[in-house]
Amino acid sequence: MIDPTIIEEIKSIVTRQNVLTDEPMCDHTTFKIGGKADVFVSIINEHEILRLLELLRSRQIPFFILGNGSNILVSDEGYRGVIIEIGSAYSGVRMLDDIVIAKAGTTMAKLSHFAMENDLTGLEFASGIPGTVGGGIIMNAGAYGGEMRQITYRVKAVTPSGEVIYLSNADMEFEYRNSKAKKEGYIILQAEFRLHRGEKSVIEGIMRDLAKKRRDKQPLEFPSAGSTFKRPQGYYAGKLIADAGLKGLSVGGAQVSEKHAGFLINTGSATAADMYELINQVRTKVKEAYSVVLEPEVIFLGEF
Repeated sequence: MIDPTIIEEIKSIVTRQNVLTDEPMCDHTTFKIGGKADVFVSIINEHEILRLLELLRSRQIPFFILGNGSNILVSDEGYRGVIIEIGSAYSGVRMLDDIVIAKAGTTMAKLSHFAMENDLTGLEFASGIPGTVGGGIIMNAGAYGGEMRQITYRVKAVTPSGEVIYLSNADMEFEYRNSKAKKEGYIILQAEFRLHRGEKSVIEGIMRDLAKKRRDKQPLEFPSAGSTFKRPQGYYAGKLIADAGLKGLSVGGAQVSEKHAGFLINTGSATAADMYELINQVRTKVKEAYSVVLEPEVIFLGEF
């Protein structure tokens, strides 16, 4: 547990009402799973982020940066440290000439709709991604043939030493579901995107078609973290899982979706232990059947 005097220091740095103790993480992840975090802080500006990071690092207190919680599985025992939410309280999108600038806590859906409303094309693929800009940049999020690296112009980030830096697209060294920011432990503050002029009606139509594809093919009615596994080179994780006969496989309240085997879902009562065990069973069975090792896209937070 964190010393109460340090919690008071945190409250002196950030907006007091945005500092919560013993906060259930099931309320902050799309899996709807997770125990309590010692301290949960919602950031509202860059000044708060920098001061809070300085304090936590100087006191050697563990912390984790959370966006929309869309690719996180938090342990049933919770998290011993500080969760720093860079979410809706630290969001916003604006245009500067032909560049779209978004704060890290902006949802991908909000960003893509802003582009559409301003007759800008290039972000249609992101309209159904449930995460934030910060998380999307870190993992080079993508869907339906689009990826963040295709449109990112420049990124503003904080290094582990507390230095604020700007990185170009090339500097980010984007890879499949990876980036230099992820490798180096940078925290994203904002991102700039270079898009192209298009027709709003066409852009809206593409986004509507992609939304229908998601509804038709994905189990959106259940809590999940989206695609649970990264795509193995030369394969599709969902097809491997389905071909291994694992659709419907369950551990407690966790289940391999019958609709899309790439999605592991919380049917309503799943614990983190259930989901963790199911992930491991799927990995084991796919490796036995096809000699392919599935790598989770999900981040495991806490003790498992």
